[in-house]
Amino acid sequence: MEKVLDRVQSFFLDMPVVEVMNPNVISVHPDRTLRQVKEILRIKRISGVPVVDSERKVVGIVSIEDIIKALEGGYIDEKVQDHMTKKVVCLKVTDTLKDIIETFERYSYGRFPVVDENNRLVGIITKNDVMMALLARLGLVYLHDERRKEVLESPDYFERSLITGESLDKSGADFFFPIDYYDINLAGIGASKLRQFLLSRGVDPETARRVAIATYEAETNVVIHSGSTGAIYCFVKPDRIFVRVEDTGKGIDNVELAMKEGYSTAPDYVRELGFGAGMGFTNMKRCSDNLMVVSKVGAGVVVEMEFRRDREGNK
Repeated sequence: MEKVLDRVQSFFLDMPVVEVMNPNVISVHPDRTLRQVKEILRIKRISGVPVVDSERKVVGIVSIEDIIKALEGGYIDEKVQDHMTKKVVCLKVTDTLKDIIETFERYSYGRFPVVDENNRLVGIITKNDVMMALLARLGLVYLHDERRKEVLESPDYFERSLITGESLDKSGADFFFPIDYYDINLAGIGASKLRQFLLSRGVDPETARRVAIATYEAETNVVIHSGSTGAIYCFVKPDRIFVRVEDTGKGIDNVELAMKEGYSTAPDYVRELGFGAGMGFTNMKRCSDNLMVVSKVGAGVVVEMEFRRDREGNK
């Protein structure tokens, strides 16, 4: 789908930003705590919020990555102003789709606030907003992934790469982490260890960050939904990093529905812990360069993600 959009977006480069942005943007003030932001992200099913002052001028931004770091670092009850990103890149209401695309390519962030001539917040734009705006213009429908059907019909789909279709030697993985689903509080430990491993192997911090966020979401899904143990495999190549997260649990009845932003089947007790906001697959897709998910009911889920390394060292 994204390849199709890449080809057609050039026809709409003059589309004004107001046709792409979401005007119903959720924001917080600097004196809120990170725990309060975590609850806002969960309730509103979003992955980041701008921080504004009393005049609604943008002074920072907080993302789900900041929340993950706060949980890991034990400072989730501290104020937003002490941990938010203060150098915020914003789009202007006078910008066009061309400016939006250039901004996403230059900074690789997940979202950009939109401000008026007085720097007041008027909207927000994610990659999903761009895609939906283009789809609205084109009237396109979802293109079914034939590869997914091909793999599902294979008797050994647990032993094949979803992305390449080739046999996968998991014993040769550079990183392996067994996922324990008995304690939800352990969700994210594997992703954190993977990030540390990648940094120790000299992987660019930005690439390691993208891998960690996407893996965190996949690992959390195993803990919350699978009812079984799982595993994280990572293969480090000179030009890319390949991550596979799999389990042999309940499986997903409708993968397309599960991948929709905001869709969640997490029970209430899981939501009360700040998980299950329905942003897992959205964040995996946002952070990776290639994502494929295959599942059979009663046979588990396999998630594969590819992260290109050709952007390392360009910032």
